[in-house]
Amino acid sequence: MQMIAEVGAPAATFPTYKAPASWVGTCPGREESGGEAKSTRSPKGNRDMRRLLNQAAQAAVKVKGSIFEVTFKRLLPRLQYKRSIWPIAHRLCRLLWKILREGVRYEERGTTEVSAKSKRTRTARMIKELRKLGYQVAGEPLAAGTPA
Repeated sequence: MQMIAEVGAPAATFPTYKAPASWVGTCPGREESGGEAKSTRSPKGNRDMRRLLNQAAQAAVKVKGSIFEVTFKRLLPRLQYKRSIWPIAHRLCRLLWKILREGVRYEERGTTEVSAKSKRTRTARMIKELRKLGYQVAGEPLAAGTPA
């Protein structure tokens, strides 16, 4: 309720999903000059909203099987805990805008849907690569448990 109070129920002041992320300060910072990176700190923004999104992100990564947990675990090995929370907060900010602005209903994609989709994508990419190398790929995928 506090997030809706900060942003406004229809999120009418923000034309795109990038605007609230910039206003809150969850967008990734990238300060360059002459092709040389000077700073990657996120900009200052609405302190209350940043705090709320940070707390919501920390709660979201603890939900077993959520897309936020999957994303967080993927980022955690190369980033520290605090740096891995920020992309989750950024996603939550974009999600909040989409729900308020476009009136869509949020449906959680669990790990099974994500892994099934990634397997299909990987299979299609591998078949495409094999065909590009000149191999002929025919037949259906083997059923689970069938020896190759």
